[in-house]
Amino acid sequence: MNVMIMKCKLAHLLVFLSLCTPFLMADNVTLEAESKDSKEVHVTYDKLVEELKHVHRLKSILNLLTWDERVNMPDQSADFRALQQGTLARLVYREFTKQEIGGYLNVLESNGDQLSSAQRALIRETRRKYDRKKSLSEEFVARKKEMESKGYQAWKKARDENDFMLFAPVLEEILVMAREEAGHVGYADDPYAYWVDRYDPGFSVKDIDQYFGELKSGIAPIVAQIQASSVKPSRDILKGFSVKKQKVFITEVISRIGFDFEQGRLDKTIHPFCGGSSEDCRITVNYAKDAPLFSVFGGLHEAGHGLYEQGQPEQYLGTPLGEALVMAMHESQSRLWENQIGHSRVFWEYWEGEYRRLFYRQLRDISSEDFYRAINAVEVNPVRVQSDEVTYNLHVILRYELEKKLLDGSLQVRDLPVAWNKLSEELLGYTPKNDMEGVLQDVHWSIGAFGYFPSYALGNMIAAQLWAQLRQDIPNVDEEIALGNFAPVLVWLRENIHQYGKQYSTKELVKMATGKEMSSQYFLEYLSERYLPLYVGDGEEG
Repeated sequence: MNVMIMKCKLAHLLVFLSLCTPFLMADNVTLEAESKDSKEVHVTYDKLVEELKHVHRLKSILNLLTWDERVNMPDQSADFRALQQGTLARLVYREFTKQEIGGYLNVLESNGDQLSSAQRALIRETRRKYDRKKSLSEEFVARKKEMESKGYQAWKKARDENDFMLFAPVLEEILVMAREEAGHVGYADDPYAYWVDRYDPGFSVKDIDQYFGELKSGIAPIVAQIQASSVKPSRDILKGFSVKKQKVFITEVISRIGFDFEQGRLDKTIHPFCGGSSEDCRITVNYAKDAPLFSVFGGLHEAGHGLYEQGQPEQYLGTPLGEALVMAMHESQSRLWENQIGHSRVFWEYWEGEYRRLFYRQLRDISSEDFYRAINAVEVNPVRVQSDEVTYNLHVILRYELEKKLLDGSLQVRDLPVAWNKLSEELLGYTPKNDMEGVLQDVHWSIGAFGYFPSYALGNMIAAQLWAQLRQDIPNVDEEIALGNFAPVLVWLRENIHQYGKQYSTKELVKMATGKEMSSQYFLEYLSERYLPLYVGDGEEG
């Protein structure tokens, strides 16, 4: 009886298994199919990454030509260089907009659930660039690149001869192309909005208007208190500083803060800039015998850009995950090193001795306190890159207001010098003496970089907010800087900003790093704490 029951149970089990087997086999087939599909998706992703790295290498060659044009190139080679750049721009366009990349993006966007959040960010940012680039033509891209070179050369000549009208006809052409590009991308009715979004995605003109309104109203009382003070430090006490020794000093400084000269260079140019990428980062400065702090703070500024580039995650280089986020974040890195650190007492506690050793004769009759006050002198300067922190954003707002009008056509190029001088008097209380002091001082418009200027002021805001959080996270950071140890600052920036590439928006990354929404209040508090004690307090900034 027991044997019969066991036989029956076994028979039932065999029947049950025979019925289930097709379903079990189907599940295995499904798993195998899913595994195969997942593998194919990741193979497609790898192919996309390889294409992006290929394009990156081509772009790096184009960037090197631009660097050479502004640092080494003979003047008579300008026309040929423009053609070289146009030719390479065509090649970059063809390689980035080819059908294979579009196909890879389509596949990956349809299978995003099989990718990590970082991989999805790479696809999102690549799609954004791909669609915008496809909306342009190869001919337009080449023509625009040639125009950038032509514009730079025309601007340089106009500066040399201090005559804006030598540049005006070329600027007209550049503006036409800027509006044309905006129209191709869908911004024909509001070209300036396109250019703001081009350099700082995630920010609108409305956002910037709000931030700049807060900055203007917040800076005004600080400036008023400083102007009412009987304390009147000036940088004019610093004269006759050897250019050769200036280069020795700033090279030592930027090396100490972490810039890697094994993969970077420091050179001289008219208007300082940072070019290249982490594999080959080129920073530039300018020197003036009677304005030696220009090279110090310009060098720190460009080194800040360079540190950001050199801090991009190596495994993602050539893709959006290995690129700096946006220009506002880029400027926050340069301005933090230049200002929050470079203008601080603790920075000069470490570096003043070396500076005095190099410039003993120039500084022997200047006390440490007078030297520090000269470093932080707040005084009207018509030139943006030589201005103090307190008034710097007013220079940015001036350019912002003018370029909005240039793009919408309400301001004509021929009227730009007069408009510039009028707004300078209104915002800064100073009328430039000539075009060099006024409308010709910046390189940006000559290369079609409209919408870039707001990045400086946004960067100032972000830098102050990051600095406030960094000081909370590293309570002894001042003591470390005073000892010449800048590693804690760089490590914090690497961990909180540099490593993320373009994974997050600017506002998201600021909130991740600081726990707070992006705000102008940190910058205004920083100005008050650093500068008011020097003018209306006991001489010790907070």
